[in-house]
Amino acid sequence: MLSIFGKQRGRSQGFCDGMNRRGFLQVGGMACGGLSLANMLALDAQAGTGSNHRAIINIYMPGGPSHIDLWDLKPDAPAEIRGDFRPIKTNVPGIEICEMFPRMAQMMDKFIPIRSICDADGRHDAYQCMTGWKKGGQQPREGRPNFGGWVSHLQGPVNQAVPPNVSLMYPTGNGTWGETQHGGFLGVSNAPFGLVEKDPMKSSSNMVLQGITLERLADRDALRSSFDRFRRETDNSGTAESMDVYHQQALGILTTSKLVEALDLSKEDPKTLERYGKNDSTYQRDGAPKMVRNFCVARRLVEAGARVVSLNYSRWDWHGGDGMNFPRSRQEFPLLDQGLSALITDLHERGLDKDVSVVVWGEFGRTPKINKNNSRDHWPRVSCAMLAGGGMKAGQVIGSTNKYGEHAVQRPVKFQEVFATLYKNAGIDSGKVRFFDKSGTPQYMVEPGIEPMRELI
Repeated sequence: MLSIFGKQRGRSQGFCDGMNRRGFLQVGGMACGGLSLANMLALDAQAGTGSNHRAIINIYMPGGPSHIDLWDLKPDAPAEIRGDFRPIKTNVPGIEICEMFPRMAQMMDKFIPIRSICDADGRHDAYQCMTGWKKGGQQPREGRPNFGGWVSHLQGPVNQAVPPNVSLMYPTGNGTWGETQHGGFLGVSNAPFGLVEKDPMKSSSNMVLQGITLERLADRDALRSSFDRFRRETDNSGTAESMDVYHQQALGILTTSKLVEALDLSKEDPKTLERYGKNDSTYQRDGAPKMVRNFCVARRLVEAGARVVSLNYSRWDWHGGDGMNFPRSRQEFPLLDQGLSALITDLHERGLDKDVSVVVWGEFGRTPKINKNNSRDHWPRVSCAMLAGGGMKAGQVIGSTNKYGEHAVQRPVKFQEVFATLYKNAGIDSGKVRFFDKSGTPQYMVEPGIEPMRELI
């Protein structure tokens, strides 16, 4: 996080250090471990700015949510498999989901449950949900990019005030649950631009741009000197690059109110905001907090110009002890039901349902058989996702599992098929894109032969 301070206005009007709330600007810097706005803008210009504004909201559920308790209940299975919950009918005949999701059930015609994701890597991290690729095997030397990096690289920014690839991922105790991944072989300029910190209510790992204030931003020489100092301090990490070219464009992000306003929920209609439910800033052990109103922030960022917004939500790794599956589900499911239904309702009311795709998922599913702690363990053989928006053909279920929810029996789906569909929704044909990394090796958005899901487009 980068801070640029303004004039002090007195303790009575601001923070405890005398700084007025409007007296400083904070801009996230996940893109290169610091500031790389100029780099991002330079590469965006090379790639060319897209003429459309289609967007993707990626909601990651750290830890692996239980497919058999969310969208693929097995009411006829033995008690040790079916668990505590019962299915309820939805407004689409033939589709049933968990009874803890009554709001979503009444608008299932706007959702698409996927019950048959079959190629989870089995790793306890966000990597596959953020890149589409398995982490094992031979990797590009620079690493694979976050999927939003491809969108940023190919389509560029909608405007110079909001980065095209934005992260609302909270750093987590289990660090792999808070990683959106980086720009990989596409470069740091296409990495997610981070906008949150460890404490949802307080900045704790702030970097200060010394010697510059908001009032002096117009002094380009002073600003350039401050950037140079910042660069020298971060050069040791090997991630800082030249900020001379497109330097002036970078000021658009640093000085505009558009990005700050998108993050400011006090500007949202209180009635709309109330539909999302209440935030819980308490961290769920080593997972993320339940900042359900970040679903609304994501929508606001898209409206402001972001093309991809990734966020992590709560913690879904329930083996037992203080994380027993069914008590935790009773706490988590209703808030998720409220937040997701509010987000999709908002998109439809604002006419964004054709242009904004939403995906909700985790890294794998949970064991069909309940363990001795009344919980479910890791189960990579099958997992689930929920899709909405993007002009997709909603009101249908994709895939099915066997009678015990152990594996896919109809329409097995790969993570990359979902990503190919999301790319298609965003106006990108992933099958036609090829990028040569620094070693001259061709790299692809998805594996050759992977196509968007025909059922949805």
